[in-house]
Amino acid sequence: MIQTEELDILVNKLAKLFPMGDSQLTQDIKKNIRALLDSSFQKMDLVSREEYEVQKALLARTQERLSELQERIERLESDQ
Repeated sequence: MIQTEELDILVNKLAKLFPMGDSQLTQDIKKNIRALLDSSFQKMDLVSREEYEVQKALLARTQERLSELQERIERLESDQ
């Protein structure tokens, strides 16, 4: 999911689009924007950068192993 700091920056930028006067209104708007964004990101079923990198490394190792096994099969078939 998106990092908290980045989400806070986005919330603050969006809140600045509204005319502000009352600090309580500002806090309410920020709170509602934050809840809306959190809800939207959860519905998207996003993965974290860390999880993505782990899966990327796992895929690379799997592809390497598959390549090794393919070469081994080819050598075994050529020996017959």
